[in-house]
Amino acid sequence: MITTEIAIDDSAADVLFRDAHTAYSFTDGPVSDGQLAAIYELMRHAPTAMNSQPLRVVFVRTPEAKARLLPLLAEGNRPKAESAPVVAILAADTDFHENLPRLLPMTPNARDSFDDIEKREAHARFNASLQAGYFILAVRTVGLDAGPMGGFNAAGIDQEFFAGTALRSLLVVNIGHVAEGGNFPRKPQMTFDEAVTLI
Repeated sequence: MITTEIAIDDSAADVLFRDAHTAYSFTDGPVSDGQLAAIYELMRHAPTAMNSQPLRVVFVRTPEAKARLLPLLAEGNRPKAESAPVVAILAADTDFHENLPRLLPMTPNARDSFDDIEKREAHARFNASLQAGYFILAVRTVGLDAGPMGGFNAAGIDQEFFAGTALRSLLVVNIGHVAEGGNFPRKPQMTFDEAVTLI
């Protein structure tokens, strides 16, 4: 049996990992602009290849914007999003390479290595997915609950919210304060010995 060691205190680890569950319904408690800014400020430190930072975020919070989004979600996901004060659309910017001269100044020709659109899109989606994991942890860090969802009409969201841009939807995350009974008990999880090999 290996003794685990962590560098943060147990209460912080509980908030970020052990006690955190996917939220399925939310209270009407507010989510402030300051909290949304803090989420981004934490998330932007996620590791990305070539410092490419392809994740883009749209925070949907007005009734008008939600009315545009809800029909594009899977039917079972609509009540979850409707109850959330904020719904984040996470998208990958497939034109991320245009920012490389500024984000990776030590490699002047980095942009030129992404002329191929398929290579560029694969890079954008993979690295934005890394950032999306950090995004969920950042939501928890600012004292909110997250409900990530994959069930949505990606082409529809891209047309409705990102038409004429290089953004491609990746994940939808409901954000707010979880309602009583708004998540499920922890399900069985793989143990270290089942999932990890030491060689």
